[in-house]
Amino acid sequence: MPISVIESAVFKDMFGTAAMRAVFDDAATLRRYVETEVALARVQARLGIIPQAAADAITARADAARLDMEVLKHETEIVGYPILPLVHQLARMCGPEGEYLHWGATTQDIMDTATVLQVREALDLIDADLAELDGILDALSLRYRDTPMAGRTHLQHALPVTFGYKAAVWLLMIRRHRERLAQLRPRALVGQFGGAAGTLASLGEQGIAVQEALMQELGLHSAPVTWHVARDGLAETVQFLGLVTGSLGKIALDIMLMMTNELAEAFEPFVKSRGASSTMPQKRNPISCELMLSASKVVRQHAGLALDAMVQDFERATGPWHIEWSAIPESFVVTAGALRQARFMLGGLEVDTQRMRRNLDLTGGLIVSEAVMMGLAPYLGRQTAHDVVYDACRVALAEQCRLADVLAREARVTEHLDRAAIDRLCDPANYLGAAPQMVDRMRRFGAA
Repeated sequence: MPISVIESAVFKDMFGTAAMRAVFDDAATLRRYVETEVALARVQARLGIIPQAAADAITARADAARLDMEVLKHETEIVGYPILPLVHQLARMCGPEGEYLHWGATTQDIMDTATVLQVREALDLIDADLAELDGILDALSLRYRDTPMAGRTHLQHALPVTFGYKAAVWLLMIRRHRERLAQLRPRALVGQFGGAAGTLASLGEQGIAVQEALMQELGLHSAPVTWHVARDGLAETVQFLGLVTGSLGKIALDIMLMMTNELAEAFEPFVKSRGASSTMPQKRNPISCELMLSASKVVRQHAGLALDAMVQDFERATGPWHIEWSAIPESFVVTAGALRQARFMLGGLEVDTQRMRRNLDLTGGLIVSEAVMMGLAPYLGRQTAHDVVYDACRVALAEQCRLADVLAREARVTEHLDRAAIDRLCDPANYLGAAPQMVDRMRRFGAA
């Protein structure tokens, strides 16, 4: 029985997706191994290295679906790797022509190339999810472009912003991840074929020709030198997933805080019983956000493992390679799960603009004390204006009254500002800065 949440019959669709699991499950992995072996035979036949009849037979008869999994498992446990047991079974399937399988290859060539083929497919899924999330956040930033709310620093009221501005900040991260993904592909989607120690010695002068033809056959990039122990491309891929889930974790944390009863500004979509408590009927817990935050922490740990796996000895590692076998598929599955939760949560986000306004007014105008200071600065000087407004804020807090009322009875203020001017400066909606314009700029930045 599965012991991991990404495979659990109960939890797997909370922490992952069926589509991403299908990229990395046993059946898919074996198909990619066989695909690589068959492609190798085809290109070697074209180059005259093995008979064309052998390549035809291998292409026709090598079938991952016919592999005996129990035998493969048993022999893999003995050998330590699955490729030799795999080739044994494929050779029997292919008959005498099976003798030409795996010609000049080594185990890591097949496994690494299969992994890269899986990564390519997985990145396509991530790309599609990011594109959908981009559209959701773009729409949110436009819809709430001018909706004022309290901006918070150190969890305290700072200055007014707009909810569209907040969504645009989220959008900025997603757009940059989409750019990163496009830049990542040429470095990550590089196939592997180097033979025993990476020199292609067993193929003589045709080694590089086979390597280039194999990568062309599989639609992958070629490396100028074998990368058996140069794992930066795959490590970068996992770091990329760590960045994506880190951004999703930040978005999740914002929404979780906004869902608190004290703020009550935005909520995950309502689905009957979603986020319910077994004992407290009133609860509406931020389930998607919790899963997104959890994913960011899990993938962060895998990102560290992928970096650790880069430190490999000489021309073939004694163990770090095995770390990738867990870190890569698990990172992709968990990232896909987090993106699914983000699309659901943000796509149906409930936004309470009236509560945002009430929270904005919570401090009676203190949130725009900077606006008053800047309004007085031309008359009093910036530092003096700061001190005058600072004293007024302390009085407003002590007397539990509005800042405008305190300012209206301060001679150093009324000497330069009438009540209408004071009220204008103390209205948070008048101090949004360039937030709406930044939304417009963000929506144009990197737009597909």
